[in-house]
Amino acid sequence: MEAQSLQSLIESAIRNEEEARVFYLGLSALVEDPLAKETLQFLAGEELGHKEFLQAYLKGEKKFTALGMETPIDYHVAQYAARPDPKKNMNSSEVYLVAAHREWNSYKFYMGLAGAQPAGEVKEMLESMANQELKHKEKVEYLYSNTAFPQTAGG
Repeated sequence: MEAQSLQSLIESAIRNEEEARVFYLGLSALVEDPLAKETLQFLAGEELGHKEFLQAYLKGEKKFTALGMETPIDYHVAQYAARPDPKKNMNSSEVYLVAAHREWNSYKFYMGLAGAQPAGEVKEMLESMANQELKHKEKVEYLYSNTAFPQTAGG
């Protein structure tokens, strides 16, 4: 892959991470529930960490080392439940469903980039980034399931 096209690819990923960070911070401003607000701020921090990694990688300051790829659980909520429109005072389950959709789209973004790469470090790095987004999706889908369908005393 040519240096310029690799740079363009990484810059696109950096923009994606910044957009996700801004999205989560904006969404947290619409939420009253402290746990949902904390979760969104955590996700914004994760996206900032991804952005910083990609910026360092682009500058050659950081080398990618393959991480153990634990397989996240995909509850498939975002694939089957409609995405609610973000609005003021959303309930927690709606917030988590919006976040699940965002993470699913980020996962597909990175897998699409990875699919266009030959085997090697760049492909592995993009697949690792996709896996990180899928882990986030797992977390928010778990929270969605527990808020949308709370456990009752009867089981």
